[in-house]
Amino acid sequence: MKVFTQIPPTRPVTPLLDTLSLPEDLRELSLAELPRLADELREFLLYSVGQTGGHFGAGLGVVELTIALHYIFDTPFDRVIWDVGHQSYPHKILTGRREAMLSMRKAGGLSAFNNRSESEYDAFGVGHSSTSISAALGMALAARARAERRRVAAVIGDGAMTAGMAFEALNHAAHTDADLLVVLNDNQMSISRNEGGLASYFARVWASPLYNSMREGGKRVLSRLPGPALEIARRTEEHMKGMLAPGTLFEELGFNYIGPIDGHDLPLLIETMGHVRERQGPQLLHVLTVKGKGFGPAERDPVGYHAINKIDPAPTNSKPKKPLSKYQDIFGAWLCEMAEQDPLLIGITPAMCEGSGMVEFSKRFPERFHDVAIAEQHAVTLAAGLACEGMKPVVAIYSTFLQRAYDQLIHDVALQDLDVLFAIDRAGLVGEDGATHAGSFDLSYLRCVPNMVVMAPSDEDEARKLLSTGYFHKGPAAVRYPRGTGPGAAITRSLDTVEIGRARQLREGKGVGILAFGTMVAPSLQAAGALDASVADMRFVKPLDEELVLAFAARHKLLVTTEENTLAGGAGAAVSELLAARGIVMPVLHIALPDRFLDHGKPQDMLKDVGLDAAGIEASIRARLKAMRPPPKKRPSR
Repeated sequence: MKVFTQIPPTRPVTPLLDTLSLPEDLRELSLAELPRLADELREFLLYSVGQTGGHFGAGLGVVELTIALHYIFDTPFDRVIWDVGHQSYPHKILTGRREAMLSMRKAGGLSAFNNRSESEYDAFGVGHSSTSISAALGMALAARARAERRRVAAVIGDGAMTAGMAFEALNHAAHTDADLLVVLNDNQMSISRNEGGLASYFARVWASPLYNSMREGGKRVLSRLPGPALEIARRTEEHMKGMLAPGTLFEELGFNYIGPIDGHDLPLLIETMGHVRERQGPQLLHVLTVKGKGFGPAERDPVGYHAINKIDPAPTNSKPKKPLSKYQDIFGAWLCEMAEQDPLLIGITPAMCEGSGMVEFSKRFPERFHDVAIAEQHAVTLAAGLACEGMKPVVAIYSTFLQRAYDQLIHDVALQDLDVLFAIDRAGLVGEDGATHAGSFDLSYLRCVPNMVVMAPSDEDEARKLLSTGYFHKGPAAVRYPRGTGPGAAITRSLDTVEIGRARQLREGKGVGILAFGTMVAPSLQAAGALDASVADMRFVKPLDEELVLAFAARHKLLVTTEENTLAGGAGAAVSELLAARGIVMPVLHIALPDRFLDHGKPQDMLKDVGLDAAGIEASIRARLKAMRPPPKKRPSR
């Protein structure tokens, strides 16, 4: 196996890979040719991700596993389900999308995740983790109901086995006795290693037809024995495996456990997988891989190379601009400063320590930091339990991931009016990661929950103030902020708060009053300059500043709301509900995300496409003003 130390700046020479269009071509290769194919596939993956950016280390780690799966399984008739999608870039390359890889994450190009509308080889759309076993089990049960000789495999790893949903599916799969293969890709981000020659040797034995034939025959013979003797025989086999491999848990759940085996040993992978494919009932194959395999820097730093930005061309001699602060870093700095002031603060995140800006906090306050892995439901209820005992938990979580813990948010936190602060990152559109990761719905799903305070800062300094406001509020509160940088506001290094439910007017105009929420304040101000409109930074979605809304309604002929959230049930809907409750009838224009899932692209282009940039806001307002004008009077005919 080649080990690369640099990302190729130009397309590498891949003569063997270039002969393959689809997996059926792969299955025509000899076993001796597959290691060379793995090297070429890994090098092409390095090149393509270097050009586009995206998930990196997990894909490098499953090159051999991907080849083996498509070599043994008759895809797309057989179903292979990839969990999350971090691991599926080699799969995309081998399934007819090699030359399209350079379009990944671009508007109109390939998705960063598996997408059923993109390819028949993407048997299930993914984006959030730990769904593969449930989906694969559904497909296996469908095949059984239709008497189809279809094989189904779920590939789960990169931490996805830490989620409760995966174990719920494992438990049900064993109960159904479905013909299902679960491939546990253990890259040290989930279950710990158990390496060695004995483990690999016994993995070969447990997968072999001879062993399994003897095992089934032994079961039939032993079934005639009295109950105690049968139990002794079963536990003897179980403990033999338990001494050499971490498979006892899966055996107890009802799976035939095989492994662990070296996930970079192609002959071993293909031999083992070929045997397992023919087995009936639920099977679990434990495969050990190295995240970032074949690229030296990623092997040494698998967390840092989980994903990369695209490689920009050589820099010019122009003076670099001062970088703007990212919201996640603003949160991280605020969290450390607040923790210094309050020993009751506890930081919680579901596997997003780096992405949420909590690395420094985790180092400085390790005893007060809890990364619960991919377990959003647990994260929220853990916070509830801490709050019950007088602690002050801060849950740092992406908007799209908080959706997975909605029941816990309502019943475990809000219903009990517990003192929990949610720092909601990646709110609104997230660009290249696409619809699965967009935070398009949080204002809608939070606003309808009793006891919640919901805030949307318009810039970096406001983010700090609203985080402090939510922290000192006694009860559940949420601050939602976008991915990336803000408009560049000066940051006041303080822990100042603002009055709950109090907006601030930023511009006085006439005719049109714009109530802007969060990220839409800046483009609304730009549009207002051309329209001579009034603008308010609303700050709070719940509770609304009713006094300001009613004042705007009284002195403007058109009220406009702008928000980077879905139109249905969002901040604009809250304004209309207030006006209706007060019996105020007037023209209102809501400018928000449309009622559809938006594909990936550059964030600024996506906002422009849906009319949420300054020009789009201005155009929408002008169109509404034009529609409000009375039609010209007809001249009386003679």
